[in-house]
Amino acid sequence: MPAVRTLTLADVAWPRAGLLRDTLLILAASVVTALAARVAIPLPWSPVPLTGQTFGVLLSGAVLGARRGFIAQLVYLAEGALGLPVFAGGAAGATILAGPTAGYLLAFPLAAALTGALAERGWDRRYLSTLGALLGGSALVFAGGLAGLARFVPADRLLVTGLLPFVPGDLLKCALAAAAFPAAWRGAHRHSGNDA
Repeated sequence: MPAVRTLTLADVAWPRAGLLRDTLLILAASVVTALAARVAIPLPWSPVPLTGQTFGVLLSGAVLGARRGFIAQLVYLAEGALGLPVFAGGAAGATILAGPTAGYLLAFPLAAALTGALAERGWDRRYLSTLGALLGGSALVFAGGLAGLARFVPADRLLVTGLLPFVPGDLLKCALAAAAFPAAWRGAHRHSGNDA
C-alpha cells in the first residue's frame, strides 16, 4: 500500500500554494543552510570542520518536504560553486565541491529529500519519529561524506577523522530540532486553523 502524502509544516504555515511561495521558501532554506554554515569550528585532527550546516539541511527537508528540500540544497550548492561565501566558514568556489568536504556537501540534497519524504508521511509530528527522520538524513550525509573523504584520508583514520568527532554534535542538533517540531506543528495549526 503506497504511503499517503501529508502536508508539510511549510504547507500548513503558508497555505497559499504557488510558484512564488515555493521559490521564496526554497531560497529561505538555502539562506538558513548558509547561515548555519557560518558556525564552523576547525578541528585540528580533521580537514572537515564542525558546522551547523546539517541543521539547515535537515530542517529544509523536514519543513519543506522532499522536492523543495532537495531543490533548496541544490540552490545552496550552486550558490557556493558560483562564488557566494556560503560554505563552512564563508568558503566559496567550485573547488570546495572537489575537496575533503565534497562528499558531505553533495549528500545534502539527498539528505534533505529523505528527511522531507519522511516528513511528508507524517514522521515530523512526534518527537521520536522526527528524531528518526533527522537521524536518517544525518546518516546519509555521513555516508556521502565518508565516501568523499576516503580520497583524502587513509582508511585506518577515516572514522576518527570524518565521523566519530561529529556524532555527538549531530545527535544534539537532531534532538533539539526533533523537540521543536511538535510545538511548531501546534503553532502552525493555531495560525492556520487547519488540522492537517
